[in-house]
Amino acid sequence: MEKINVSKEILDKYFDVANRALAKIKFGEEKVFVWEEAAEDFLDMAQRYISDAKYFVEKGDNERAFACLNYAHGWLDAGARLGLFDVGGDSSLFTVDEGVNEE
Repeated sequence: MEKINVSKEILDKYFDVANRALAKIKFGEEKVFVWEEAAEDFLDMAQRYISDAKYFVEKGDNERAFACLNYAHGWLDAGARLGLFDVGGDSSLFTVDEGVNEE
């Protein structure tokens, strides 16, 4: 895999975003949701971010394209982790392990 050169300024920017987001996190109340609708929503968000990434590449904004691709994968990975998507146990592309989310 090719090494990506990311400036300290860009890293600082995304660390700031991540840290501010973490600071806002509180556990929500348990809710019942429709599984298929949730899966479709996660998939839709990933597809939108991939579309945005293509747009930013066309505009020459590789930083935003890269960020969008990472957001897209984050939605897919979270969906796989929650069990919304069956990824066949592929732990090289997703953070899924045997026994996760099993009762």
